Amino acid sequence: MPDRERQEKKQHSTTWIPYSYYECRLPEWLINVPMHWHGEFELIHILQGRGEFICGSRKLEVGEGEMLLIPPNMLHATYSYREHKPVLAEEGTEECECGPLEGIEPLRYDALVFSPAMLGVGGGDRGANECIRPIVKGNIRMNVCIRRDAAAYGEAKPVVERIFSCVHDNSARADLLLKSELLRLVWILEECGDIVFEKNGMEGETEAIRPALEYMAQNFREDITVEQLAELVHLSKSHFMRCFRKAVGIGAIEHLTQLRIQAACEALDDGREQIADIAFACGYSNLSNFNRQFLKRVGCSPREYRKRNGGGNT
Repeated sequence: MPDRERQEKKQHSTTWIPYSYYECRLPEWLINVPMHWHGEFELIHILQGRGEFICGSRKLEVGEGEMLLIPPNMLHATYSYREHKPVLAEEGTEECECGPLEGIEPLRYDALVFSPAMLGVGGGDRGANECIRPIVKGNIRMNVCIRRDAAAYGEAKPVVERIFSCVHDNSARADLLLKSELLRLVWILEECGDIVFEKNGMEGETEAIRPALEYMAQNFREDITVEQLAELVHLSKSHFMRCFRKAVGIGAIEHLTQLRIQAACEALDDGREQIADIAFACGYSNLSNFNRQFLKRVGCSPREYRKRNGGGNT
């Protein structure tokens, strides 16, 4: 189980409203969602386009109409689908002959991040203890992706649509139906064999590099080297680089850059700080380098991004 002091800090749920809804558009709002995890479930419904999802050790290309149910504490990330893949250069860089957004297919999806309490965890009944708690603890083998050709798809699709309808209704009465539909979704997946309740254990490379991901999430503003990260997880530099790329899909330095750019986007949305101050706060001592890295990954300059999103100061 990951160190809870180092997991994602964003609060997705409260006792009063135990879930959060997110409308996601890539690359319009951000090129990708960097690798992260949280103590809640996450239900994703692809509305348009296709994307590349990393869930634990699995890399999945998911298209319109398909769904994912990601269990608590599973490392996951979302990448825009690019028809022409970047050519990988030296560690920490990705070079591509096309422009920042050229060849990237738009991806739009709904995401519901909800507390295990929505499924009855915390109660003492046998359904919660024998069927839900093992998912939360990771003691299962689970297909996180519900594809169009899956046995569960026909039953699961209308259930997921009703789930998001309840979320949009945003009322106490709708929450009652929301809980029942979430439980029904889990039941459907178990009935179709997509959830098997047996000890499976966390998988190789993903768990090996988790402490490095935790450290980067907390300290991305500092100078971090690959050597430092490899030492942290007790691996040689070359073995760490291979494990990290296999688990995350990109190199460690590129992941670090993505964390910094994501933090910069959030600060730019806030609209109060000067761009130079944001660059420094996100780990860049050189404003030109910050502008270059931002343009490469977001598709516009920080100033243009702030203007597009209604920010104030420059």
